[in-house]
Amino acid sequence: MLCLNTEDAIWTALEEVIDPEIGVNIVDLGLVYEVEVEDQGHAKIDMTLTIPGCPLADDIVKNVKEAVTAVPGIQEVDVSLVWEPKWSPARMNDRAREEIRARQRLM
Repeated sequence: MLCLNTEDAIWTALEEVIDPEIGVNIVDLGLVYEVEVEDQGHAKIDMTLTIPGCPLADDIVKNVKEAVTAVPGIQEVDVSLVWEPKWSPARMNDRAREEIRARQRLM
């Protein structure tokens, strides 16, 4: 059985996936709702996007799958895009807010 450390490793890997339009990782943005690890190296990710019609949805999902399959012990990843609860900026953590503010100051 895969241990809780595998789930932690997945969350860490997901922090490397950047939303290309915002430039902040999907964990800090609050886009990842759930990570579940099953036996046999199968991971399930429930996540959303900042907008339902995001033109980069396929790229983000591909990047999520690549990041998670790089975690030792994970062979398969299912990503489900969910729209409830709807994403809002309130889901971002303080680190995401600060990164966005820093980018705005540079503009």
